[in-house]
Amino acid sequence: MELFAKLFGSLLVFVYHCFDRVVIHGYLSGLSRPEQVVYFFRDVVGEAVIGKDVLSRRTNEYQGWVEAFARNHQTPIEWAERGVRKEDYVRPALRRMERQQRHGVYFILKSMEQGNTFRSTVPKFPTADPDYRILGRQRSRFTHYYFYIRDEHVGPMVMRVASFFPFQTTYYLNGHNFIEKELNRERVSFRKSDNAFLAVSDPDALQAAADRFTATVIRERLEYWTLVLGPKFSKRERAAMNLRRFYAVSQIEYSRNFIFKRHFPIHKIFERSCEMGLWRLTAHKISEIFGLRVTRKLKGKLNTTLEQIEHGHHIFRAYAKNAFVKQYEKFSTFLRNELCSNNLADFGLKKGLDHLAAVREKFLAVTDRFAAFQAQSLN
Repeated sequence: MELFAKLFGSLLVFVYHCFDRVVIHGYLSGLSRPEQVVYFFRDVVGEAVIGKDVLSRRTNEYQGWVEAFARNHQTPIEWAERGVRKEDYVRPALRRMERQQRHGVYFILKSMEQGNTFRSTVPKFPTADPDYRILGRQRSRFTHYYFYIRDEHVGPMVMRVASFFPFQTTYYLNGHNFIEKELNRERVSFRKSDNAFLAVSDPDALQAAADRFTATVIRERLEYWTLVLGPKFSKRERAAMNLRRFYAVSQIEYSRNFIFKRHFPIHKIFERSCEMGLWRLTAHKISEIFGLRVTRKLKGKLNTTLEQIEHGHHIFRAYAKNAFVKQYEKFSTFLRNELCSNNLADFGLKKGLDHLAAVREKFLAVTDRFAAFQAQSLN
């Protein structure tokens, strides 16, 4: 990174790095196994027979609650249309809430998707207990709710809730939205386009705000919205079972952004970096950048590609296992290196939200080595 700054420092306005898209799963750890569900319904709730009607009753109660919530708060609730990007469809509602300077849920979409749930079946052969049922895991297609939220601390976010037991939740956040909220709170002027900061009066304040996007902040907001929008359990049920959610990182992106003074050098640097990367970024170089050992047991990809995805923009990618680092230019305004991971175990990291600081440290080092390799090649 030092060499990159030395080569192009006179052309750069500032550089910042931050988490970009973060996808987190929330699991009810006390209701994740069939035996725990049996104990919950039989010993805590007091249901003698744990049949399909017992499981579906909780679903019906929650679905009724969501419909009542939408009516009481005058929040639009619709089925998601096939082939329509959800974020684009709800964006006008977000803009209205931003103009009104309000926070909260601004849209709810319903979608039929695959999810984890439990199935109750009658034993094939008679048993001594006529109320005995076999409870097992299964994947089936059922309704999921997407709550689109404008949070006062982390900005726009999405919470997806499965409407079937055990009500798995998924949260979609973006570090750039959090930084925007922090800069507004500190009254630091900036110019943000799409998903990047192109100008800021205090670059150090920008980086400091990015570093404050921590596990503690994220957990606090996830707990709050899960309590408000998630399925309800009584005080007695919560006391009898461990109904706290375990938050695990499912997908995460970390970006290093280079903001240039003028447009003309960006495409030339990116074009030459792609050419050098395709020829010189060998499997051993990729393993060095990602910090991996190349063995015969290595699973996943280990290669580079140059893709033209949309609007004629090219994206250079270097794959390693289930992760990849990509580089692209956006509207000739900035150059971005971004590391994306779908399995933190590839880097020897734990997926629990509490280990987010270790993820930041590791991913920052990877993007630093990638920039250093490009600088050496260009030099």
